[in-house]
Amino acid sequence: MLMSGKDLLAVANENYFAIPAFNISDWAMGKGIFEISEKLRAPLMVAIHPDEVAHLGRDALPAIIQRAHRSSVPVAIHWDHGGSYEQVLEAIQYGFTSAMIDASMQPFEDNVAITRKVADTAHAVGLSVEGELGTIGKLDEQAEEGVAVSAITYTDPQQAVEYVERTGIDSLAVAIGTAHGLYPKHMKPELKLDLLREIKELLPIPLVLHGGSGNPDDEIGQSVKLGVNKINISSDIKVAYHDRMREVLADTTLREPLVIQPPAIAAMQEVAAQKIHLFDAAGKADLY
Repeated sequence: MLMSGKDLLAVANENYFAIPAFNISDWAMGKGIFEISEKLRAPLMVAIHPDEVAHLGRDALPAIIQRAHRSSVPVAIHWDHGGSYEQVLEAIQYGFTSAMIDASMQPFEDNVAITRKVADTAHAVGLSVEGELGTIGKLDEQAEEGVAVSAITYTDPQQAVEYVERTGIDSLAVAIGTAHGLYPKHMKPELKLDLLREIKELLPIPLVLHGGSGNPDDEIGQSVKLGVNKINISSDIKVAYHDRMREVLADTTLREPLVIQPPAIAAMQEVAAQKIHLFDAAGKADLY
C-alpha cells in the first residue's frame, strides 16, 4: 500500500527499526526490490534521484506508483536529493509521497529558507519532507552529483534543533561519518555514534543516514538502535546487480532480457535482503 513517508517513518521511530530506502534506476530493479520486500514483510521506501528520474523517464513513474498501491507491504515513493524548490514541485506533480530537499551545502540561513518553503508547499498537498544539515562525503565520480563533498561537515546537534524547529521538516538527514559511493580499500569508514546519540536525545523526529553503502554492519546496526529510522542504499545493490549482469553477458550468445536480467535481480535481492535484516525491518510490515 502506498503511504506518505511521514506515516511510514513514524512506526519505525516508535519501534526502533530503519526503513531501507533503495535507489532504483530501472523497472527490473524496482520489481526486484518490491518482491524481496514483500517476501520479507519489510516496509519500503523506493528512492529515486532526479538523475534516475531522468533516466527512467517520467512515463515510468505511474507504473511504479501503481505497483506501490498494490503492494502487500507499506511503501513510500521518495524523491531523493531534490536540489531546488522547483525539483520538489516536480515530485509533487509526478505523484511522489515523500521528498527530500538537500540544501545542505548552502549557508545555514539559506538552507533554512529553502527547506521551509519546500515543507510548506509539500505539506499542503500531503507529502512529507526530509531535510539535511551537515554535508556527506563523496567517494567516487559516480556518486550523486551536487549532494556530496570531499570532506564531511558533521551535523551540529544544537543547530539541528533550530533547523528542525524553523523548517517544520518531518525527518532529518544527519552527517555522522557516511559518504556517497564506495569506499576505496585504503579508507576505513567510521560513524560517530556518540554524535548520533546526542542528536537523537535532542530531536524526536526520525533521523536518516545517507551514504550507507560500505559502512561496517555493526556500526549500521548500532545506528538503528540509537534512532536512525531510514537508511539509503544505492551503490551496494547496483554493484551486485551489474556485476552479476556482466558475468551473465560473458556468454555472448545471450540476447533476451528475460534470460539476462533474472540472475542480476537475484544477486541484487540477496544484498537487499541482508540490508533489510540488518536494519531490523523484516516482518515489520505487520505493525502497520
